[in-house]
Amino acid sequence: MTYEKIAPPETGATITFQNGEPVVSDNPIIPFIRGDGTGIDLWPASQRVFDAAVEKAYGGKRKISWFKVYAGDEACELYGTYQYLPEDTLTAIKTYGVAIKGPLTTPIGGGIRSLNVALRQIFDLYACIRPCRYYAGTPSPHKTPEKLDVIVYRENTEDIYLGIEWRQGTEMCDRLIKLLNEDLIPSTPEHGKKRIPLDAGIGIKPISKTGSQRLVRRAMKHALRLPQNKQMVTLVHKGNIMKYTEGAFRDWGYELATTEFRGECITERESWILGNQEKNPDLSLEDNARMIEPGYDALTVEKRDAVCAEVKQVLDAIGDTHGNGKWKDKIMVNDRIADSIFQQIQTRPDEYSILATMNLNGDYLSDAAAAIVGGLGMGPGANIGDECAIFEATHGTAPKHAGLDRVNPGSLILSGVMMLEYLGWQEAADLIKKGLGDAISNREVTYDLARLMEPPVDPLKCSEFAEAIIRRF
Repeated sequence: MTYEKIAPPETGATITFQNGEPVVSDNPIIPFIRGDGTGIDLWPASQRVFDAAVEKAYGGKRKISWFKVYAGDEACELYGTYQYLPEDTLTAIKTYGVAIKGPLTTPIGGGIRSLNVALRQIFDLYACIRPCRYYAGTPSPHKTPEKLDVIVYRENTEDIYLGIEWRQGTEMCDRLIKLLNEDLIPSTPEHGKKRIPLDAGIGIKPISKTGSQRLVRRAMKHALRLPQNKQMVTLVHKGNIMKYTEGAFRDWGYELATTEFRGECITERESWILGNQEKNPDLSLEDNARMIEPGYDALTVEKRDAVCAEVKQVLDAIGDTHGNGKWKDKIMVNDRIADSIFQQIQTRPDEYSILATMNLNGDYLSDAAAAIVGGLGMGPGANIGDECAIFEATHGTAPKHAGLDRVNPGSLILSGVMMLEYLGWQEAADLIKKGLGDAISNREVTYDLARLMEPPVDPLKCSEFAEAIIRRF
């Protein structure tokens, strides 16, 4: 590959992909984007931790060859005005497959709405993965933050984040409203007499079967790697209102789970049916149906028959393979309404493990979960597709703190932990998690955490926090 203003390392190998999984040498080349604002402090501290962990874990047998590439304001300084995402950077990420980046500024005046969203869409990084777990000693507004240990799998390329919108008052917007009001809505009886206001802006919310199922597939594979008591995938949706987008996401998720992973999973409703039958082998289909369906006796005859048919179908299809308690060792697949899960990760956090969700709901939900365990400063993130992965700090650039060596590098460091795990370098990842947890427990933290601790402690610099982590390997 040829580049305009950058050159790759002279040593190291390219990461390739087979069936959506990385094939990694002992010396991979990994592009990194320093990031804007506080990225000038965060990246050097984080890279120091990554390199020290790899050296400690493998004694020189493995090493990352870092390749500096540019995006955001730093790219404009090198490549010119509005060159927020130069072709050099895209070529490098495409070539080497795995990259990591600090926070990036949302461009003002250029043609890109969001660099983060642009990278996800360019490389089809359809799964945004955000683990939210608590490290003992981290200040939290929650009484029991240690009970929360969830991984948010957020669909990254569809939903309203696709950015298909028309501004109010424009010709295209007016034409679309007219088409909807005069043709499409009247032709759809279930919409009744609904009308879109003539002074509205319009946005499109596409949710596809392909996009939904590939996200759920990756979430299910992740669940199989977890301890048995954490093998649960919850489909998060607002399907009670948006039946053909969010409701379809739920339905397609169940379909994927119960076909491709039929031997490894049980749905919540199936578990009720099998559990009822195990407690009372003489239970009739009707009585089992009555136990799983609230208000069963008030349903129409047709609906009662449908529930009974569902019970029979489950018993016939998986009674032998999943019955007699065998379902308790399977991945539990259930679903929750979006507004309900926001409450339940606070009131019943230990009941959830992997949350599979569409784009907008996942954006809100991952930040809400991060707040419980210490904020975005402790929240890692990854954007993963079948042939590329980018790991990233989940917070903003905080430019007023840039160059002061005071911000918390935890988000970027933990994103690097995710990257190491993705590479299969679990020993190095575990060293960093141990070092970070021990440093926090010993109250050696940056100012954002130090100011919230009781009694207060003197904060470490960003670079000093990195060194505290390394000392505890």
